[in-house]
Amino acid sequence: MTGARHGCCATGRDGLIQVLVLEGTPMSEFMSHYLVPAAIIAVAIVLMLSLINMMRGGSPNRSQRLMRLRVLFQFIAIIIIMATIWVMGR
Repeated sequence: MTGARHGCCATGRDGLIQVLVLEGTPMSEFMSHYLVPAAIIAVAIVLMLSLINMMRGGSPNRSQRLMRLRVLFQFIAIIIIMATIWVMGR
C-alpha cells in the first residue's frame, strides 16, 4: 500500500511502516475541542452542585434529582465521546 489513508498505516518506498496521523475534519475538531469538553464540564458542574447540596444538609429530593441529572449527562457525554471517536475514524 503506497497511498496515505486516514488513521491507518502506509508502507513507504523503503518498506518501512509509517503510522499516519489523523487529519482533522471541521466536524471532528469541533466535537473534540468544544463538544466533548462541554459535556464533561456539564457532568462535573452537576456533580459539584449535588455534593454541595448534600454537604450543606440540603433537601434530599433535590440531591436525588441532581444525581439523576448527572447520570443523564454522563450518558450524553458517553454518546458524544463515542460519536467523536467514530467521526475521527472516518
